[in-house]
Amino acid sequence: MSFTVAIVGRPNVGKSTLFNRLVGKKLALVDDTPGVTRDRRPGDARLMGLTFTIIDTAGLEEADAESLQGRMRAQTEAAIDEADLSLFIVDAKSGLTPVDTDLAEMLRRRGKPVVLVANKSEARGSDSGFYDAYTLGLGEPTPISAEHGQGMLDLRDAIVAAIGEDRAYPEKEDVAVTDVDIPQSSDESDEDEEPTYDDTKPLRVAIVGRPNAGKSTLINRFLGEDRLLTGPEAGITRDSISVEWDWRGRTIKMFDTAGMRRKARVIEKLEKLSVADALRAIRFAETVVIVFDATIPFEKQDLQIVDLVLREGRAAVLAFNKWDMIEDRQAVLADLREKTDRLLPQARGIRAVPISGQTGWGLDKLMQAIIDTDKVWNKRISTARLNRWLETQQIQHPPPAVSGRRIKLKYMTQVKARPPAFMISCTRSDALPESYTRYLINGLRADFDMPSVPIRIHFRSPDNPFEGKKRRT
Repeated sequence: MSFTVAIVGRPNVGKSTLFNRLVGKKLALVDDTPGVTRDRRPGDARLMGLTFTIIDTAGLEEADAESLQGRMRAQTEAAIDEADLSLFIVDAKSGLTPVDTDLAEMLRRRGKPVVLVANKSEARGSDSGFYDAYTLGLGEPTPISAEHGQGMLDLRDAIVAAIGEDRAYPEKEDVAVTDVDIPQSSDESDEDEEPTYDDTKPLRVAIVGRPNAGKSTLINRFLGEDRLLTGPEAGITRDSISVEWDWRGRTIKMFDTAGMRRKARVIEKLEKLSVADALRAIRFAETVVIVFDATIPFEKQDLQIVDLVLREGRAAVLAFNKWDMIEDRQAVLADLREKTDRLLPQARGIRAVPISGQTGWGLDKLMQAIIDTDKVWNKRISTARLNRWLETQQIQHPPPAVSGRRIKLKYMTQVKARPPAFMISCTRSDALPESYTRYLINGLRADFDMPSVPIRIHFRSPDNPFEGKKRRT
């Protein structure tokens, strides 16, 4: 991207709505409630030929530095310092407030380019608010409607004028063009070989858990900076915020998510939106870290979150956070291991790591567990090995006879990875009991070293060419 733009303004002027329009996706939560956005969220924006990085920020308010609003303001100021240009959004419909005047003065002191944007200019009676914006001393305001997409051409021209044409339209390098179609590798490949794990590919990791388990603090410790808003208050994070960093030369893209409470307690519309955003982050991720509060682990909601992650087919890792607050660590660790095996039988062998997001203790072990779990999640096993294994399993424990007829498992192959899924051709697949499927899954885990990840087995019976035909007499 050629340059970075921060969207700033007081609460509820339409910053997240404009952010979503520029990135072309509904990434940021939007609601009539003021102050929905709390963390700064980056995105790749496209505006009529312009490409740049856009940063959505929290609404700026005057507040004590130690308060939640004060910490939100510090995050927004960090985004302004990081950006090359600020889009200062004012509400033309409701007019200016003293907060707008204070923000304009703060932006002037920064000495960076500013584009003044009068949003909601399509509303009746917005003319007075638009003309009042001239009094801020930041030049001519650009009238737009972020919700309806009006005024985007004028906004593009204003950004180009502020940043300069050289930076707005950098010269592109010549790229070789070929008409040769090079096939791409796919997870659906049915080749018999077992591909090696690609440890250079970027890895998407979602951090989930109950409110106030320490998810944002954990990511800040990974980054080595206060990138995400944290504090003693529960439920600070609302959007699913993505951050990128490198771990031992590999790009890691982490998603911080809102705390997930029990469904019965989620009443407010905004919290429902936050939970839905967290669920999308789980589906988009490859590995999911479920953060437990080690002082009160294995609440019912913790178990439901783990079950949700596994049902979605994601690779899962448990992180027992706040380990610095545990006194008798050996006894607590033994108790946690026993409860993990007993309460999560569907995740047999799941990796669990004690950590402290506050001090950084155990984070290297957590990252190694994430990588190891992702390797298993991507694992492929050759058809020849699977069929030798299937024959051995049937000898050790034959499938049961149903109605006096024994079920025969004929052939097995892996149909996909991420998570590993297998197909077994057999007779009378509809009569095979669930207990035998669990026996095969547990055998796959043990014999092919596949702990902690979901394993799917599908059974298929060959078509009977004589089915439905009358027998000749």
